Amino acid sequence: MIPFVRDFDFAYGRRDQVSPLTQRVIAENPGPFTFTGTGTYIVGSPRTGALIAVIDPGPLDESHLDALLVAVADRRVSHVFVTHTHRDHAPLARPFAERTGAVVLAARPPAQETHASGALDEDDDADFSPDIVLTGGEVIEGDGWTLEAIFTPGHASNHMAFALREENALFSGDHVMGWATTVVAPPDGNMRAYMASLDAVIARDFATVWPTHGPPVTDPGPFLRAYRAHRLEREAQVVDRLRAGDRTAGEMVPRLYPTVDQSLWPAASLSVLAHLIKLVEDGVAAMDGEPDLTAEFRLV
Repeated sequence: MIPFVRDFDFAYGRRDQVSPLTQRVIAENPGPFTFTGTGTYIVGSPRTGALIAVIDPGPLDESHLDALLVAVADRRVSHVFVTHTHRDHAPLARPFAERTGAVVLAARPPAQETHASGALDEDDDADFSPDIVLTGGEVIEGDGWTLEAIFTPGHASNHMAFALREENALFSGDHVMGWATTVVAPPDGNMRAYMASLDAVIARDFATVWPTHGPPVTDPGPFLRAYRAHRLEREAQVVDRLRAGDRTAGEMVPRLYPTVDQSLWPAASLSVLAHLIKLVEDGVAAMDGEPDLTAEFRLV
């Protein structure tokens, strides 16, 4: 069982000091895929005049913009980092950067034809464009902080996590979340890439993981291993459904997610599809048709 963490103290728009070098302000955009809302992180010293960075400014919301500007008013923002271009993470980056004089850093946005499915309310911000394109491995420094960009595709093809070296902490975006498993939705989401990225994060042995949604994971080792085991168990269940004669993701969902609210079955179908595509890539299954929800699969 994954040891989910869902309880934490927060208030919308409030600046909370959550670690010596990290503050958080949460946007009021709760939902089935955002939990309590988007948590924007402010990295750096709370000292007046300090040079700081901001991670995932969030959705285009004036009240959240105002709260962020108040939260950083006594300091200088040098960099705005965006983990990926989904609309609950990226749209406020440009307005916030323009108001603070910062530069925006992120991986290159995905091609339009691979944007995430609207069924998840996680479409990409089509207008997003970073000032500096990250590819992974870049190291950026400020007053007493060092952030390393770690390419973590899977949830999104352009997903980037950021390691705070001084605290051995990872700002994981949506790659790892404490309150739920991460959605991997084709065509932009890719389960094979996700599992490889998860293994890379596990190997780093971080002390804390700060997801963009929800509370931190303060004991990441067991949590991440359980996260990984859950994915492998789900993959085995998908193989069992193929063996039982199911051919499409839609056929499998009622049997694999019988206790999940049916309003979430479209998202579950995409997750199953991601597993099926991975099985094809692994040579375990074959596919008839395009890699979408109409495709039919069978064991090789």
